[in-house]
Amino acid sequence: MNVMNAQTHFDLVILGSGSTAFAAALRAQELGKTAVMSEERIPGGTCVNRGCLPSKNLIEAAKLLYDANNPRYPGISPTNLVLDFQTLIKQKDDVIAGYRNKKYESLLGTGFYIEQGHAEFVDAHTVQVGEKQLSGKNILIATGSRPVLPSIEGLESVPYLTSDLLTNNESMELTECPHSLLIIGGGYIALELGQMFHRFGTEVTILERSQQVLAHGYEPEAGQTIGTIFQEEGIQIITQASVSSVRQETNAVVVTVSMGDSTQEFRAEKLLITTGRRPNTDNINIEKAGVLLGEKGEVQVDEYLKTNVSHIFAAGDVIGSEISSQMATPVGSQDGGIVAHNALSDQNQRSVNHRVIPRAIFTDPQIGIVGMTEKEAIAAGHRCWCRAIPMSLVPRAGAIRDTKGVIKMVADAETDEVLGVTMVGNSAAEIIHEVAMGMRFHAKLYDFIDLIHIYPTMAEALKIAAISRYKDPAKLSCCAE
Repeated sequence: MNVMNAQTHFDLVILGSGSTAFAAALRAQELGKTAVMSEERIPGGTCVNRGCLPSKNLIEAAKLLYDANNPRYPGISPTNLVLDFQTLIKQKDDVIAGYRNKKYESLLGTGFYIEQGHAEFVDAHTVQVGEKQLSGKNILIATGSRPVLPSIEGLESVPYLTSDLLTNNESMELTECPHSLLIIGGGYIALELGQMFHRFGTEVTILERSQQVLAHGYEPEAGQTIGTIFQEEGIQIITQASVSSVRQETNAVVVTVSMGDSTQEFRAEKLLITTGRRPNTDNINIEKAGVLLGEKGEVQVDEYLKTNVSHIFAAGDVIGSEISSQMATPVGSQDGGIVAHNALSDQNQRSVNHRVIPRAIFTDPQIGIVGMTEKEAIAAGHRCWCRAIPMSLVPRAGAIRDTKGVIKMVADAETDEVLGVTMVGNSAAEIIHEVAMGMRFHAKLYDFIDLIHIYPTMAEALKIAAISRYKDPAKLSCCAE
């Protein structure tokens, strides 16, 4: 969609049209200011078009298939549901189109616009978008991120997929379910898509160079637990696997992997690269604006999201982990509004607060995370009380016959303040918000213990984990403290 306007000077020129950009444009509109966005692909950015929305839509569909064929209850017989993959993809596209229209495209033309085309800086106040130059009193860089392509011999001559396979109305969209799939990388994207395709009937192999999946920035218990669950489900996980080369054979992609002193070849119909994401700053002529970048290409900003150039701001994935940020849609959306306030409002400047950012991995069971890991807490100088307990201690998990998982709580051993929680288990993406709200107000272990939880719920896992600081929760009656 291309909404154009004859105007060329704006209070705020925004590079990008994702959640960060739209949040900033909407706040500019509320302040009575003018704004314009740029977009070279599809309005809405990664989340709605090829990330959060389509992946969660298809992951839930895959769960329906799996649950029907693997009922947890004796007395319920398995049922093989019929999968029409192309129809499933079409409904995914319909969901994306409807959501994009309601939450993005329908908002255009009411004080802010999109110029279609690739955006590049001309100077610190001017951006070239296609054939048009836009100038702004203030500028926001919100160009997001894209999949990282590792340096692997032969990759440039082999067809491969990235997480963009979930897009719609673009050439890289995957519309046929592969018979087999090799995934390079063992992070959250690999796990979500790997389990999804396996449940659609694809033979899936995950190649991870570390000792376990979710090796970087997560509690070790999370990777160990979900790795075991995946292998029990039939997903092959090869760890300590360093990919040295890839090549194309007649009907397969062949990946050569070094494992210690030996090498092994793996074959599959399709190859999926999930080795991380990088900020989109390398193709916008950012040097012409004089904006400084970090080692990974992230735009460097202060707590007000200002770059080293006073009228140029940056927010969303493009700032990477600057000021403790995370590449997540709600983070960018909140920060986009803060940018517009700081750039356009006469009120006091607002600083960002990235201390508490809950996040989730939508595997089955889900993984919910907020705050510090044990390793991070110790590195920050805390004397750590840290304990992991199995989900089998949670009454709700036993009642619904879904005891897979673990919950780990990290607290300061001297003050009992809760510093972080990682939960692998049923409904973890919902439960983790209780921890986030508690941490927002510096809750301590007894705050989670004293809060009356509904019985039986998965949220009781938090209370039970906190109780384990003082008692053995396996020896308590239901709801006892």
